[in-house]
Amino acid sequence: MLSNMIRLEFSGSCEEARQNILGISWDENEMSKNPLTLIMDTNKFNGTNYNDWLRNLRMVLDFKNQGYVLDKPLPTIRSIILALMTNEIQKQYDRLEDVPSIMLCMKEVYAVPDRHIRFAATKAFFGTKIAEGSSAQSHGVKMLSLVEKLEDLKAGLENDTYTDVIL
Repeated sequence: MLSNMIRLEFSGSCEEARQNILGISWDENEMSKNPLTLIMDTNKFNGTNYNDWLRNLRMVLDFKNQGYVLDKPLPTIRSIILALMTNEIQKQYDRLEDVPSIMLCMKEVYAVPDRHIRFAATKAFFGTKIAEGSSAQSHGVKMLSLVEKLEDLKAGLENDTYTDVIL
């Protein structure tokens, strides 16, 4: 697969690279069938969704065992990264020569620090109350999703704290 990428860097189009590296096709018939295409096409980077965009990009690359390409200065991957952005954002990063430079600049400008995300999740968790007349099951599901989010963010709350707030 690496030899295909290297060959595409010098001879292929962005479309061919996208198909071979990410396994995503521009063919409209294939697009409707390929969930990877849907993920990247519906989550194009627009300047406000960096964390979600990066998570989806890594998910697609990891699925194809290509996650390492974000750390390599491969011109074809640069084209793919730019193609996954809106035109306005592309113009801002088109001058950068390699993927690591693009990713670093994007992180500096657009990444939402975990501290802010953790604060918002903690605030939502402690502020959520069961609505009068709603089911305990729906409240429990909502609270458990917040618990999982806090655990993913390594909020450091004790299990007893989770239980006390939910009850």
